[in-house]
Amino acid sequence: MKHLFYLILLVATVTYSQSQDEKMLRQIYSAALTQGKCYSWLDDLSNKIGSRLSGSEGAEKGVQYTKAQLETLGLDRVYLQEVMVPHWVRGEKESAYILNNGKKIAVPICALGSSIATPKNGLTAEVIEVKGIKDLADLGEDKIKGKIVFFNRSFEPENIETFESYSKAVDQRYAGAREASKYGAVGTIIRSMTTRLDDFPHTGNQGYGDIPKDKYIPTAAISTNGAELLSKLLKENAKLKFYFKQTCQQLPDVLSYNVVGEIKGSEHPDQIMVVGGHLDSWDLADGSQDDGAGVVQSMEVAHIFKNIDYKPKNTLRIVLFMNEENGVRGGKKYEELSKLHNENHILAFESDSGGFSPRGFSIEGDPESFSKISGFKSLFEPYLIHSFKHEESETDIGPLTGNHLIKVGLRTDSQRYFDYHHAANDKFDAVNKRELELGAAAMASLIYLMDQ
Repeated sequence: MKHLFYLILLVATVTYSQSQDEKMLRQIYSAALTQGKCYSWLDDLSNKIGSRLSGSEGAEKGVQYTKAQLETLGLDRVYLQEVMVPHWVRGEKESAYILNNGKKIAVPICALGSSIATPKNGLTAEVIEVKGIKDLADLGEDKIKGKIVFFNRSFEPENIETFESYSKAVDQRYAGAREASKYGAVGTIIRSMTTRLDDFPHTGNQGYGDIPKDKYIPTAAISTNGAELLSKLLKENAKLKFYFKQTCQQLPDVLSYNVVGEIKGSEHPDQIMVVGGHLDSWDLADGSQDDGAGVVQSMEVAHIFKNIDYKPKNTLRIVLFMNEENGVRGGKKYEELSKLHNENHILAFESDSGGFSPRGFSIEGDPESFSKISGFKSLFEPYLIHSFKHEESETDIGPLTGNHLIKVGLRTDSQRYFDYHHAANDKFDAVNKRELELGAAAMASLIYLMDQ
């Protein structure tokens, strides 16, 4: 009889706890959808400040703006963390054309981040098309030397998760120039990393690795429509030539900052939960999806907790990282300072998948932690969140370490993300207010549950 009594008591306790959690999540979502500031913050960040590439005036303005907004929330502490960041500048607008049987056909391109410039008058050479880096070895130096290598591997359309297609294609962007240079190529043109056919070239960072500087070659992204046309014409005339000109350059490193805001934990102030996004963006647009959305959603978590008068048991730290796009210096500096101060992080949560409808979370941690978080699924079902995946999380929180650290990424509906990713159309009008707010609510909800 005693065992039955304890069983009934246990069931009643669990039921009561779940009921309380359901009420809290409802309160969080209501606050996000009726009192949220994230959309207006994003409006300012995008339309009053604009692009925020590391080392730029826009990046500095973004730092000062977000710091000032966090200060209005009545947090226990708001401060900046110094970090030296790369300062690459694009220069004049790039130009390119296909030279085919005496005709010049203009195509849209943009320099890839960290690329060198072409010669002053541009670069003209024959083109050899490949589907990936492994094709270079098969062709060999005899067929590549003196030519522009055209990497034309498209996204695999059958993957439902478009990030899977991105991960299988992006190596040609970040390593294509480095590898082609080893075979004597004079430049590289990379098919843009996007799921659709359009006229927007999509930039992104690339690296030369440890090859000598005199082996660096210029590299640019070509729009998918441009790539389709170039590929078609190459089949008709393998001897056609490609011309492109870019004036980008790498300047000395610049002092910048991570922006940090804190709500001190009421019970465990030495245990830290981080939530953040990256403040820098590429320079072709205002970076509303990548990653203005993640920045303002992270700020919104603190705003929601203040609005509903929830005092976290563990310290909540909002971190707006600088330099995710071309160096991850902000994430690395944050980890360096964390080790220096012997900080104990128990949760790191990043939003860097755009401001689209939230669908779930990526969870990086031990199997027991993943199982525990997956147990929250039923609480999220009313909000159409269903995907809890045990996988690697986001870039800025990647360097962070801890004995019991769990890393989480917000997972959104990714079907439209690569329509805008790193392109000139990544603007404020591409973000839906309600979807942005739902993402912030999902983040705040999971952080609340983890805090319990």
